[in-house]
Amino acid sequence: MKSVVGQEQQQQQLPQQKQRGKAMERDTCLYKDMTTPFIPSSKSHSNHPHHTAPLLLSMDNSVAPMVITDYGFQKPAISSQKNPSKGGWRAATFIIFVEMAERFAYYGVAGNLITYLTNVLGQSTPTAAKNVNIWVGVSAMFPLLGGLIADSYLGRFQTIIYSSAIYLAGLLLMTLSVSLKSLRHHRAVFFTALYILSIGEGGHKPCVQTFAADQFDEDTVEEKKVKSSFFNWWYVGIVVGSASAILLVIYVQDNVGWGIGFGILAAVVTGALVLFLIGIRSYRRQRPVGSPLTRVMQVLVAAARKRRVDQTRYGRAAFLMDDDEDGGAVEGGRGSRSLVPTNQLRFLDKAAIIDDIDASTKKRNHWRLCSVTQVEEVKLLFSLFPIWLSCLTFATVIAQLSTFFTKQGSTLDRSIGPHFVIPPATLQVCTGITILTSVGLYDRLLVPIARKFTGHPTGITMLQRIGTGIFFSMLTMGVAALIETKRIGVASEYGLLDTPKATLPMKIWWLLPQYMMIGMCDVFAVVGMQELFYDQMPEEMRSIGAALYISTVGVGSLMSSSAISIVQAITSVTGEKWLGNNLNRAHLNYFYLVLAAGSAVNLIVYIWVAKRFVYRKPEFDDPKGHRNEAEVA
Repeated sequence: MKSVVGQEQQQQQLPQQKQRGKAMERDTCLYKDMTTPFIPSSKSHSNHPHHTAPLLLSMDNSVAPMVITDYGFQKPAISSQKNPSKGGWRAATFIIFVEMAERFAYYGVAGNLITYLTNVLGQSTPTAAKNVNIWVGVSAMFPLLGGLIADSYLGRFQTIIYSSAIYLAGLLLMTLSVSLKSLRHHRAVFFTALYILSIGEGGHKPCVQTFAADQFDEDTVEEKKVKSSFFNWWYVGIVVGSASAILLVIYVQDNVGWGIGFGILAAVVTGALVLFLIGIRSYRRQRPVGSPLTRVMQVLVAAARKRRVDQTRYGRAAFLMDDDEDGGAVEGGRGSRSLVPTNQLRFLDKAAIIDDIDASTKKRNHWRLCSVTQVEEVKLLFSLFPIWLSCLTFATVIAQLSTFFTKQGSTLDRSIGPHFVIPPATLQVCTGITILTSVGLYDRLLVPIARKFTGHPTGITMLQRIGTGIFFSMLTMGVAALIETKRIGVASEYGLLDTPKATLPMKIWWLLPQYMMIGMCDVFAVVGMQELFYDQMPEEMRSIGAALYISTVGVGSLMSSSAISIVQAITSVTGEKWLGNNLNRAHLNYFYLVLAAGSAVNLIVYIWVAKRFVYRKPEFDDPKGHRNEAEVA
């Protein structure tokens, strides 16, 4: 500790420093009713021309003395040094094309997987649906591990390269397994390739979006404004990739051959990897800063060790404001920024209190004393968890797109003219078209109009956007139930209830509303979650934040698989299964109504959680350098 002064001495010196009074008041109090300043990083003011020797006065023996100089607190340093030739839209464009190729490959597999499992491998519809949901779920859970490895060890750039190579290996093995049907253990090889793709997805998915968003500097006003729009157009790129796969690859798989279809996916991923390496000199890269879980555990352990300390935020305790080692970790980019302390989870604040033991040691024990910023980072992580939980039912609804929606379409009239029949999974492209159209309207029309009423830079908040998507998911399941009731009625009218392979005299375009409404769900909820789990995570943990968002899809898919098993078990007791292999005799409409009711309950829970969420706010976020209070959702 460099210097010590008591609160009483500080108050006596303030009248003598009238020229610096306002700055002192701003820098020593983060809250109007706080009587004790925070401890800044140990960067000395001794070279300042107005610096004078501090005074010494003992404090309450329950806590250690405060560290402060007579000139007030130093504003946290934010690194603004960056290479203007790196980052920006030019670098982000390379990365967007990589993501488009990955989505092209993923949907080339996932979009028609249920058809391969039922028509080629001979699985029943419920079994195939569960297998698809399990694979999607596992693929969306692996990013948690991939994000941790990227943030802790490899960095996002290297993780993208390694995971792309693994992804490519999985596609090549899958192509081999479907091309050589005489291959021994053909089914085992296919499923092995499928889960190799999951591993590649685990490293690729949490890093690519975060790496692209890192190309925009949050400390530059112009680039910060662009970033929110970036998330919209990033999702447009995803949709273009997935829609192209649905239109081209699925048709090739159904009408030409599965081997050629998967071979196209492997070729596209190879080209994307080459393109990514071409732009290598234009990227801003964030170096790994060690395991973020270590920082989380340090706060929890420190708070537990000081659980009996009485003085907290509103007492006379001293707090360590910043870590000395929290420097910039971005090549050509920005550094880590301090966060405004919040009133949430205040029991964690004790981790930042400097007590007598901390004051008596020359070197800080990170497992006993953490900075306020580190504590606030952990609060951010914990505060996002209720939002994550309240989005799981939404993800369960989205899981129906590539399973039961596709099987519904397979029973309907899919002919266009006398000679052309579209694959049942092709209708998923309508979801993509809806997203493409709606994102443009949202960004160029809805946001400016909403901004006039709300005054918010993005029109509506991220949480409001997610809530709107959850509302649309409830409506989607209600509409899907009505359309399925109509489909079963047509089957009954024409005496086809016991002929599951017959084509019903009902056009597949009847399913268009539910596909389009899924697109509206994505525009609001999915894009909103992408932005929220990036923006509200500490800079060093943003790959984990992306993985958390993706994991909602994974857990939702696993929940969908579990829901199918539960519904089958319950309804089989009555002798009439809701989800049998014969959709004409099943009651898929009842299953959709159950999901609609679950979405309604989920929406109520989400609103309750969102009202209690506090957005993170960097401590110095405006151009003048004044502290800003945290915004409440």
